[in-house]
Amino acid sequence: MGKEYLWAPWRSGYILDKKETGCIFCNRIKRRRDARDLIVYRGRNVFVIMNRFPYNSGHTMIVPNRHTGSLDRLTGEEAAEFFETVRLTVRVIKKVFKPHSLNIGMNLGRSSGAGVPSHLHMHVVPRWNGDTSFMPVIGKTRVVSFGLDLTYKMLKEGFNAECRGEKSRPKRS
Repeated sequence: MGKEYLWAPWRSGYILDKKETGCIFCNRIKRRRDARDLIVYRGRNVFVIMNRFPYNSGHTMIVPNRHTGSLDRLTGEEAAEFFETVRLTVRVIKKVFKPHSLNIGMNLGRSSGAGVPSHLHMHVVPRWNGDTSFMPVIGKTRVVSFGLDLTYKMLKEGFNAECRGEKSRPKRS
């Protein structure tokens, strides 16, 4: 059997761009380029950022503003806001994408799979029935249905609506 190829032009930046120095999360929170950096929500002590190389459409991460890789080093105020923002993110993702279920979790430390072990973050990944299908199992390939720009717009509108207390679902364009 010959090799199969999938076109994934969004990965060119990951491959070709100069590797950044320092913590990617600390760099993002300081820059104040939310749309470019895919930050969809900023709280007092935490922010929500989309994963630029997602496992599924809508894959987000909740990240403390303060650089720490340890859950037990969060202050009580940071921990409360961190987990309340996980709840907020789940509400927004459910309203915007209507997933059948969600994966929520952290990898604490490099050996557990953490890509950025020095800065704590919680993953929220929406899942739909059949989203794993044959592609990741047989083709060793993930299929992401929504582009990053559309996903950003939908999530940003969803967070804005949720924070304003609106009950309606954000419009898709």
